[in-house]
Amino acid sequence: MRMRKLSLLLVAVLAVITFTAGSVYAVDTLAEIQKRGVLRVGMEPGYMPFELTNQKGEIIGFDVDMAKRIAKAMGVKLELVSTAWDGIIPALLTGKFDMIMSGMTLTQERNMTINFATPYILIGQTILLKKELAGEVKSYKDLNNAKYTVASKLGTTGEQATKRMIPKAKYISYETEQEGVIELVNGKIDAFVYDMPFNAIAFSQKGKGKIVFLDKPFTKEPLAWGIRKADPDFLNWLNNFMNQIKYDGVYDKIYNKWFKDDAWLKEIQ
Repeated sequence: MRMRKLSLLLVAVLAVITFTAGSVYAVDTLAEIQKRGVLRVGMEPGYMPFELTNQKGEIIGFDVDMAKRIAKAMGVKLELVSTAWDGIIPALLTGKFDMIMSGMTLTQERNMTINFATPYILIGQTILLKKELAGEVKSYKDLNNAKYTVASKLGTTGEQATKRMIPKAKYISYETEQEGVIELVNGKIDAFVYDMPFNAIAFSQKGKGKIVFLDKPFTKEPLAWGIRKADPDFLNWLNNFMNQIKYDGVYDKIYNKWFKDDAWLKEIQ
Protein backbone atom coordinates (compact mmCIF):
# COMPACT_ATOMS: atom_id res chain seq x y z
CA MET A 1 0.00 0.00 0.00
CA ARG A 2 2.84 2.34 0.89
CA MET A 3 4.54 1.52 -2.40
CA ARG A 4 1.40 2.41 -4.31
CA LYS A 5 1.07 5.74 -2.46
CA LEU A 6 4.74 6.45 -3.08
CA SER A 7 4.32 5.66 -6.78
CA LEU A 8 1.32 7.96 -7.07
CA LEU A 9 3.26 10.71 -5.28
CA LEU A 10 6.21 10.23 -7.63
CA VAL A 11 3.93 10.46 -10.67
CA ALA A 12 2.44 13.68 -9.29
CA VAL A 13 5.87 15.20 -8.66
CA LEU A 14 7.07 14.27 -12.13
CA ALA A 15 3.95 15.80 -13.64
CA VAL A 16 4.59 19.09 -11.83
CA ILE A 17 8.24 19.08 -12.95
CA THR A 18 7.27 18.35 -16.54
CA PHE A 19 4.63 21.10 -16.55
CA THR A 20 7.07 23.58 -14.99
CA ALA A 21 9.80 22.71 -17.48
CA GLY A 22 7.36 23.08 -20.34
CA SER A 23 6.28 26.46 -19.03
CA VAL A 24 9.90 27.64 -18.82
CA TYR A 25 10.59 26.83 -22.46
CA ALA A 26 7.20 27.85 -23.85
CA VAL A 27 7.00 31.04 -25.88
CA ASP A 28 4.04 33.42 -25.81
CA THR A 29 4.71 35.74 -28.72
CA LEU A 30 1.10 36.93 -28.90
CA ALA A 31 1.29 38.25 -25.33
CA GLU A 32 4.66 39.90 -26.06
CA ILE A 33 3.27 41.62 -29.16
CA GLN A 34 0.20 42.88 -27.30
CA LYS A 35 2.32 44.20 -24.43
CA ARG A 36 4.77 45.86 -26.81
CA GLY A 37 2.06 47.20 -29.10
CA VAL A 38 4.21 46.37 -32.12
CA LEU A 39 4.48 43.35 -34.42
CA ARG A 40 8.10 42.95 -35.56
CA VAL A 41 8.53 41.11 -38.87
CA GLY A 42 11.88 40.00 -40.28
CA MET A 43 12.45 40.02 -44.04
CA GLU A 44 15.16 40.52 -46.65
CA PRO A 45 13.84 43.16 -49.08
CA GLY A 46 15.27 41.84 -52.34
CA TYR A 47 12.86 39.15 -53.48
CA MET A 48 10.31 40.55 -55.93
CA PRO A 49 7.37 40.69 -55.60
CA PHE A 50 7.36 39.41 -52.02
CA GLU A 51 9.53 42.15 -50.51
CA LEU A 52 11.51 44.89 -52.23
CA THR A 53 12.53 48.51 -51.77
CA ASN A 54 10.86 51.29 -53.74
CA GLN A 55 12.39 54.56 -54.94
CA LYS A 56 11.60 56.21 -51.60
CA GLY A 57 13.54 53.55 -49.69
CA GLU A 58 10.36 51.96 -48.33
CA ILE A 59 9.92 48.20 -48.15
CA ILE A 60 6.91 47.08 -50.18
CA GLY A 61 5.61 43.79 -51.55
CA PHE A 62 3.19 40.91 -51.15
CA ASP A 63 4.56 39.87 -47.75
CA VAL A 64 4.54 43.50 -46.58
CA ASP A 65 0.84 43.89 -47.39
CA MET A 66 0.14 40.62 -45.60
CA ALA A 67 2.12 41.81 -42.58
CA LYS A 68 0.11 45.05 -42.51
CA ARG A 69 -3.11 43.01 -42.42
CA ILE A 70 -1.79 40.86 -39.58
CA ALA A 71 -0.80 43.91 -37.52
CA LYS A 72 -4.20 45.50 -38.18
CA ALA A 73 -6.00 42.33 -37.07
CA MET A 74 -3.90 42.32 -33.87
CA GLY A 75 -4.56 46.01 -33.24
CA VAL A 76 -0.85 46.86 -33.10
CA LYS A 77 1.72 48.78 -35.14
CA LEU A 78 4.02 47.09 -37.65
CA GLU A 79 7.82 47.20 -37.65
CA LEU A 80 9.69 45.69 -40.60
CA VAL A 81 13.18 44.46 -39.69
CA SER A 82 15.47 44.26 -42.73
CA THR A 83 17.72 41.23 -42.28
CA ALA A 84 20.35 39.47 -44.41
CA TRP A 85 19.06 36.12 -45.65
CA ASP A 86 21.85 33.98 -44.24
CA GLY A 87 21.17 35.30 -40.74
CA ILE A 88 17.39 35.52 -40.79
CA ILE A 89 16.67 32.29 -38.85
CA PRO A 90 19.29 32.99 -36.14
CA ALA A 91 17.85 36.50 -35.79
CA LEU A 92 14.36 35.04 -35.24
CA LEU A 93 15.67 32.59 -32.65
CA THR A 94 17.42 35.36 -30.70
CA GLY A 95 14.25 37.47 -30.59
CA LYS A 96 15.22 40.25 -33.01
CA PHE A 97 11.68 39.96 -34.42
CA ASP A 98 8.51 37.92 -33.92
CA MET A 99 8.21 36.10 -37.25
CA ILE A 100 9.79 35.65 -40.67
CA MET A 101 7.75 36.82 -43.66
CA SER A 102 10.26 36.72 -46.49
CA GLY A 103 9.18 34.29 -49.18
CA MET A 104 10.75 31.44 -47.22
CA THR A 105 10.32 27.91 -48.52
CA LEU A 106 9.15 25.40 -45.94
CA THR A 107 11.84 22.71 -45.89
CA GLN A 108 12.33 19.79 -43.52
CA GLU A 109 15.79 21.09 -42.65
CA ARG A 110 14.47 24.52 -41.63
CA ASN A 111 11.55 22.90 -39.85
CA MET A 112 14.01 21.21 -37.49
CA THR A 113 14.90 24.67 -36.16
CA ILE A 114 11.72 26.72 -36.50
CA ASN A 115 7.99 26.12 -36.96
CA PHE A 116 5.97 27.18 -39.99
CA ALA A 117 2.40 28.36 -40.33
CA THR A 118 0.21 26.90 -43.09
CA PRO A 119 1.85 27.62 -46.49
CA TYR A 120 0.38 30.64 -48.25
CA ILE A 121 1.60 30.02 -51.81
CA LEU A 122 3.16 27.25 -53.90
CA ILE A 123 6.05 28.13 -56.21
CA GLY A 124 8.91 26.31 -57.94
CA GLN A 125 12.38 26.77 -59.39
CA THR A 126 12.68 28.04 -62.97
CA ILE A 127 15.56 28.92 -65.26
CA LEU A 128 16.79 32.14 -66.84
CA LEU A 129 19.02 31.11 -69.73
CA LYS A 130 21.65 32.69 -71.96
CA LYS A 131 19.89 33.36 -75.26
CA GLU A 132 22.57 31.53 -77.27
CA LEU A 133 21.49 28.29 -75.56
CA ALA A 134 17.80 28.62 -76.43
CA GLY A 135 17.66 25.67 -78.83
CA GLU A 136 20.23 23.63 -76.97
CA VAL A 137 18.78 23.75 -73.44
CA LYS A 138 15.07 23.10 -72.99
CA SER A 139 14.94 21.97 -69.34
CA TYR A 140 17.08 21.67 -66.22
CA LYS A 141 18.13 18.19 -67.37
CA ASP A 142 19.93 19.62 -70.38
CA LEU A 143 22.05 21.82 -68.08
CA ASN A 144 23.42 18.81 -66.23
CA ASN A 145 26.76 18.97 -68.01
CA ALA A 146 30.21 20.13 -66.92
CA LYS A 147 30.39 22.55 -69.85
CA TYR A 148 27.66 24.76 -68.33
CA THR A 149 27.98 27.27 -65.49
CA VAL A 150 24.78 27.52 -63.46
CA ALA A 151 24.14 29.94 -60.61
CA SER A 152 21.63 30.72 -57.88
CA LYS A 153 21.48 32.71 -54.65
CA LEU A 154 23.50 31.63 -51.64
CA GLY A 155 21.56 29.70 -48.98
CA THR A 156 18.34 29.30 -50.95
CA THR A 157 16.30 26.37 -52.21
CA GLY A 158 17.40 27.43 -55.69
CA GLU A 159 20.95 26.62 -54.67
CA GLN A 160 19.86 23.31 -53.14
CA ALA A 161 17.86 22.34 -56.23
CA THR A 162 20.77 23.16 -58.54
CA LYS A 163 23.25 21.10 -56.53
CA ARG A 164 20.80 18.23 -56.21
CA MET A 165 19.29 18.13 -59.68
CA ILE A 166 22.03 19.65 -61.86
CA PRO A 167 25.11 18.24 -60.09
CA LYS A 168 27.42 17.95 -63.12
CA ALA A 169 27.28 21.66 -64.00
CA LYS A 170 29.77 24.13 -62.56
CA TYR A 171 27.96 25.98 -59.78
CA ILE A 172 28.35 29.61 -58.65
CA SER A 173 26.42 31.30 -55.83
CA TYR A 174 25.63 35.01 -55.51
CA GLU A 175 24.76 37.12 -52.50
CA THR A 176 21.70 38.61 -54.22
CA GLU A 177 19.26 37.60 -56.95
CA GLN A 178 19.91 40.83 -58.84
CA GLU A 179 23.61 40.08 -59.07
CA GLY A 180 22.89 36.68 -60.61
CA VAL A 181 20.56 38.15 -63.25
CA ILE A 182 23.07 40.87 -64.16
CA GLU A 183 25.86 38.31 -64.54
CA LEU A 184 23.62 36.25 -66.81
CA VAL A 185 22.68 39.24 -68.97
CA ASN A 186 26.38 40.09 -69.23
CA GLY A 187 27.18 36.55 -70.38
CA LYS A 188 29.24 35.56 -67.32
CA ILE A 189 27.10 32.47 -66.60
CA ASP A 190 24.93 30.16 -68.71
CA ALA A 191 21.86 29.94 -66.49
CA PHE A 192 20.35 31.36 -63.30
CA VAL A 193 18.07 29.11 -61.25
CA TYR A 194 15.55 30.77 -58.97
CA ASP A 195 11.93 31.00 -57.88
CA MET A 196 9.34 31.45 -60.62
CA PRO A 197 7.83 34.79 -59.43
CA PHE A 198 11.21 36.52 -59.22
CA ASN A 199 12.49 35.13 -62.52
CA ALA A 200 9.30 36.12 -64.32
CA ILE A 201 9.61 39.73 -63.15
CA ALA A 202 13.38 39.88 -63.74
CA PHE A 203 12.84 38.61 -67.28
CA SER A 204 10.16 41.21 -68.04
CA GLN A 205 12.31 43.99 -66.57
CA LYS A 206 15.80 43.20 -67.81
CA GLY A 207 15.80 40.08 -69.92
CA LYS A 208 13.61 40.50 -72.99
CA GLY A 209 15.77 40.05 -76.07
CA LYS A 210 18.81 39.32 -73.91
CA ILE A 211 17.99 36.05 -72.13
CA VAL A 212 15.44 33.21 -72.34
CA PHE A 213 12.96 32.30 -69.60
CA LEU A 214 12.20 28.60 -69.12
CA ASP A 215 9.09 29.29 -67.08
CA LYS A 216 7.92 25.77 -66.24
CA PRO A 217 8.90 25.07 -62.60
CA PHE A 218 10.89 21.88 -62.07
CA THR A 219 10.30 21.80 -58.29
CA LYS A 220 7.29 22.41 -56.05
CA GLU A 221 7.96 24.53 -53.01
CA PRO A 222 5.47 25.83 -50.41
CA LEU A 223 6.25 29.24 -48.92
CA ALA A 224 5.29 29.83 -45.30
CA TRP A 225 5.79 32.18 -42.35
CA GLY A 226 8.38 31.11 -39.80
CA ILE A 227 8.08 31.41 -36.01
CA ARG A 228 9.94 30.13 -32.98
CA LYS A 229 9.14 26.68 -31.66
CA ALA A 230 7.03 25.98 -28.55
CA ASP A 231 4.56 28.72 -29.46
CA PRO A 232 1.26 26.94 -30.23
CA ASP A 233 -0.99 29.96 -29.61
CA PHE A 234 0.83 32.12 -32.16
CA LEU A 235 0.84 29.28 -34.68
CA ASN A 236 -2.89 28.78 -34.17
CA TRP A 237 -3.56 32.50 -34.57
CA LEU A 238 -1.61 32.72 -37.84
CA ASN A 239 -3.31 29.66 -39.31
CA ASN A 240 -6.74 31.02 -38.43
CA PHE A 241 -5.78 34.41 -39.88
CA MET A 242 -4.78 32.74 -43.17
CA ASN A 243 -8.07 30.83 -43.31
CA GLN A 244 -10.02 34.02 -42.69
CA ILE A 245 -8.37 36.15 -45.41
CA LYS A 246 -8.76 33.33 -47.93
CA TYR A 247 -12.47 33.12 -47.10
CA ASP A 248 -13.21 36.85 -47.21
CA GLY A 249 -11.29 37.72 -50.39
CA VAL A 250 -8.48 39.73 -48.79
CA TYR A 251 -5.86 37.18 -49.86
CA ASP A 252 -7.02 37.27 -53.49
CA LYS A 253 -6.97 41.07 -53.50
CA ILE A 254 -3.34 41.17 -52.30
CA TYR A 255 -2.33 38.30 -54.60
CA ASN A 256 -3.82 39.98 -57.67
CA LYS A 257 -2.08 43.26 -56.84
CA TRP A 258 1.38 41.69 -56.79
CA PHE A 259 1.13 38.74 -59.17
CA LYS A 260 -1.47 39.68 -61.78
CA ASP A 261 -0.97 43.44 -62.00
CA ASP A 262 2.32 45.20 -62.74
CA ALA A 263 1.36 48.70 -61.61
CA TRP A 264 3.72 48.36 -58.63
CA LEU A 265 6.72 48.17 -60.97
CA LYS A 266 6.45 51.95 -61.44
CA GLU A 267 7.49 52.35 -57.79
CA ILE A 268 10.88 50.77 -58.39
CA GLN A 269 11.73 51.95 -61.92
